[in-house]
Amino acid sequence: MLLAERAEFDLARRVRDGGAPIGEVMSFMSQLYFRGKVSYARAFAAPPPGCHGALVITPGRGLVPLDEPITTGDLRAFALVPVDHANPDFRDPLERDALKLRDRAGPSSSVVLLGSIASSKYVEVLLGVFGDALLFPSEFVGRGDMSRGGLMLRSAETRDELAYRPLSGAERRGKRPPKLPKLTRKAATTARRGQ
Repeated sequence: MLLAERAEFDLARRVRDGGAPIGEVMSFMSQLYFRGKVSYARAFAAPPPGCHGALVITPGRGLVPLDEPITTGDLRAFALVPVDHANPDFRDPLERDALKLRDRAGPSSSVVLLGSIASSKYVEVLLGVFGDALLFPSEFVGRGDMSRGGLMLRSAETRDELAYRPLSGAERRGKRPPKLPKLTRKAATTARRGQ
């Protein structure tokens, strides 16, 4: 939809005519899952000086700040790079940017992965760079994309940060947890007022 030449909705026009923030574009494309990541990162990121609070893993461009504009050309270029840790076109830019982030953030900083922990496509590269400093929300184990997205959205709304643990050596696949209970409107409204 975003790449259709005749698309006239606001986001498509902005992507076509100079760019829109990658966080907004990815939230449009993956809906709940990426919207959850963006909301969670904006609520809880606490970067050291000189570092971005949230970065997006991109095919062929490495780590891109959440608010960096991307265009239709960028989206087409992303589509040409298979997301696989064995593919140097994907791996090399990600590793390059992860190393820069590690050096900029310093030895006492941790990095939280909000993406897939069950797949090696990101984990393989990031663990090689960050080691024990690479953390993930422990409640991710056993959850699919949509469940993780809902969990992150809920955490951001209620301002209840998830618990983290090191990804190195952790169980990354597990029994599917029960569905998240529905968040009542009253609870969500109360949480927003309490911010």
